[in-house]
Amino acid sequence: MSSRPSLSHAPFVAVAGLSARMLAQSAARAGLRVVALDVFGDRDTREAAELWFDIGAGPLSIDATRLVAALERAARLPGMIGWIGGSGLEPFVTQLCRTRDLPRLIGNPEHVNAAVRDPQRFFALLDALDIPHPAVAFARPADGSIETQHWLIKHADGCGGTHIEPVSMPGAAHLPAQAYFQRLSSGRPHSALFVAARGSARVLGFAEQLTCRMGTLPYVHAGSMGPLGAAELSPVVEARVRAAIAAICARTGLIGINSCDFLLDGEVFELLEINTRPSSTMTLYETASPEAWPNGLLAWHIEACRHGRLPPSEAQATFAVPAASEVSVAPVAPVMPKAHPLAAWRAGQQVLFAPRPFLVSQSFSDACLRDPCCRDVPMPGTWIEAGQPICTLLVRAASLPAVRHALEAQRALVLQRIETRHEPDYAFIQCHS
Repeated sequence: MSSRPSLSHAPFVAVAGLSARMLAQSAARAGLRVVALDVFGDRDTREAAELWFDIGAGPLSIDATRLVAALERAARLPGMIGWIGGSGLEPFVTQLCRTRDLPRLIGNPEHVNAAVRDPQRFFALLDALDIPHPAVAFARPADGSIETQHWLIKHADGCGGTHIEPVSMPGAAHLPAQAYFQRLSSGRPHSALFVAARGSARVLGFAEQLTCRMGTLPYVHAGSMGPLGAAELSPVVEARVRAAIAAICARTGLIGINSCDFLLDGEVFELLEINTRPSSTMTLYETASPEAWPNGLLAWHIEACRHGRLPPSEAQATFAVPAASEVSVAPVAPVMPKAHPLAAWRAGQQVLFAPRPFLVSQSFSDACLRDPCCRDVPMPGTWIEAGQPICTLLVRAASLPAVRHALEAQRALVLQRIETRHEPDYAFIQCHS
């Protein structure tokens, strides 16, 4: 049973994605009633939400029909202020924006999303703004100059690194819609999280992205660490990235929480893409400085999208939740306490992938749910194949080296749980006979 206080008069918000846990927890922290739509139905997702809908078409994919049907049901809830999309909804944005009888989208409208997610428009914009990026191509050159080891093929409607593949030779001269070639660069992946409204942006911080190889996919998202300080990100680079984000927001009209992915090689940065949705790195800032965001960052996503308000640069900010009767009548008024120095904590999150197939036992699930460093805790009886995500590890420490050490220790602990917390053999037989 959830330990959250009664919210019987608070408005509803729907959150959707491959995993809705992060959004659901942040929305609940803001005092909202949550409807979660995802493919996992993890225990902590259900704990943060009053309702959960399964929108899966398989272990790691979304069914468009189930997604639309669930949003239609959510729209009928009293006091529903809208829905917020997370990772995995990229292929469905156009359909959802054009479907009637859904809750209001709290996020970037279709034309704004297209301005930065359509690769031909986006890289043309970067060139016009003189923002550096790796070389791109939209058709295989006839002279065969694209060599496998130097180029990648990317799908702009993908996410989590599963949309990035090595170029196979030979191949078709033209690419499918939303795909493009991009030249490999030597930089390391980073991201900046920002809130946008009315053509302006407030950068919340910078993070280092963690990736891993999964089969033939070389850059699968595996987590992040941050916020980065001056020791990890020079003021010169920070200023350049901030300027690039400001220019893009001024030209496109992005709203709400978005993230900017870029490569960093020394003081040379190259912009990769803009994710037009709340990024998983939100968790880093809520974890590293909970006193700065006592009501969660999603509250400021809603403020920016509905009322064009940006969070203060260096102040705590709390979020006044409207009563259900006020949802469509009055703007939400944020409360801004006095600014104070934030503790220099860092946070890290890492997706733990299964080293072998296993059945999630009640004991394993309970142990992870009690563990403050585990998120996305699977339900007992879940069958997890090798290479699929088990859970997300989340730690806080005083430095990035300490974060790395804590993640390794937590990883070892959870893997040990897999080996020691088994159900009796008959549980396996019942589930898989």
